[in-house]
Amino acid sequence: MSLPKGLLVKISEYASCDAVALADLIARGEVTTAEVADAAARAGEAVNPQINAVVETWPPEDTPAPGSAPLAGVPFLIKDLGVAMAGKRSELGSRLAAGSVSPEDSFLMRRFRQAGLVTIGRTSTPEMAYSTTTEPEFYGATRNPWSLDLSAGGSSGGSGAAVAAGIVPLAHATDAAGSIRVPASSNGLFGLKPTRGRVSQGPGADEVFSGLAVQGSLSRSVRDSAVLLDLIEGPEPGDPYFATRPDRPYAAEARLDPGRLRIAVLRQPWGGRQPTAPVSAALTETVRMLDSLGHHVEEIPLDLGVSWEEFVLGNARMWTANLAPWIDSISAATGRPVDETTLEPVTLASYRYGHQVTADEFVRALAIRNQVSRTFAQHFARYDLLLSPTLPEPPVPLGVYGDGADRLDGLGWLDRILDRSPYTAAANVSGVPSMSVPLAEHEGLPIGMQFTAAFGREDLLFRLAGQLERAAPWTHRKPPIWAAE
Repeated sequence: MSLPKGLLVKISEYASCDAVALADLIARGEVTTAEVADAAARAGEAVNPQINAVVETWPPEDTPAPGSAPLAGVPFLIKDLGVAMAGKRSELGSRLAAGSVSPEDSFLMRRFRQAGLVTIGRTSTPEMAYSTTTEPEFYGATRNPWSLDLSAGGSSGGSGAAVAAGIVPLAHATDAAGSIRVPASSNGLFGLKPTRGRVSQGPGADEVFSGLAVQGSLSRSVRDSAVLLDLIEGPEPGDPYFATRPDRPYAAEARLDPGRLRIAVLRQPWGGRQPTAPVSAALTETVRMLDSLGHHVEEIPLDLGVSWEEFVLGNARMWTANLAPWIDSISAATGRPVDETTLEPVTLASYRYGHQVTADEFVRALAIRNQVSRTFAQHFARYDLLLSPTLPEPPVPLGVYGDGADRLDGLGWLDRILDRSPYTAAANVSGVPSMSVPLAEHEGLPIGMQFTAAFGREDLLFRLAGQLERAAPWTHRKPPIWAAE
């Protein structure tokens, strides 16, 4: 693609490019970094009032020279949680943290800068990222650009909606139970949750939520996610562990043929919720496509390693036992009380539940984590990948998660979250990489398919993702709310 040099870049031209294409245009002098940043700002002004995905913007601070870094000059958004940018607010979607400013860059933020990305704002998250829908009281609900009365997913729903609507080509995201993959499916995007230890959480933490949470991104193209992961993966000083470095760049893996893969299919999720007919049909069609591409695909029951009730209880204890001291530290820093004036009812209930988790119960939860991890490792001794829908249903209406939530305790809220996204959390517990690929749609709404690999095997995921993107392209599909003149 070539843009008219020296002219104001049209929003539609800007939004049609992925991050790699934009960086190439800037490097070749087809367009300037300032022009691209201006186009991003105008794209946000055009669509954000409708979707409420971006909670704050600021003038570009970084102005990398064209071609000085792989993504030099590409506009970028960070989630309002999980990454610290010096001098910028990090409010975690909560009144408790309102006005909090990060004193320094986190390691990940440094790598975003080194990649050449120009961070222009922050995206919405549910309070403390404690949901798979993005409807915080503090910012208001983020709306899905495919249909404004529907959820954009969570907890990286602001990033998902912003990328899907064309404000930026890719954005920062985090994932503790599906928070990259759920918004990817809900917004028709590509989203890959990396292996535990692939991306540093430092220096503020060694691991987040007992290793359940990881850092990543949401994008419209496979290569954007691959290139960015190449630039942010790897250990930093003080990290307690890290995933083995890849043999070759993920961007190169995405261009390779994956060969004939052995793929196990999970149709019925753990926990009993049935996939809706459109989602089940999309899975069937995905299996047909994989078969036509030469893969061995087999639908089988997959053991979780523990009962669903044990799984939910273990997650609830790990989540809330981590949440409670985190909230206490924010309260101490801001001088605000931990009560109904600063926290939403489900967050406060989860905080109180976390303070009641005993050391014995927490250690038992870690034992459940270990059992799930060992069970998944056995699956990957027989299969290269696991396939399931990302979600059991298309995007749900706003308000569904919150109906009666004020009557739930911490366990009840976790049960509701995992019931809505039953396919995703096992990859977090086992620490393995998993991706959502936008392979289907129904009545104008996107449906993602989830592929999960063994620990450290993002290479396999990117190879298959590249093959699927070539076989069944999706970037031509645009939501009704799309950045254009």
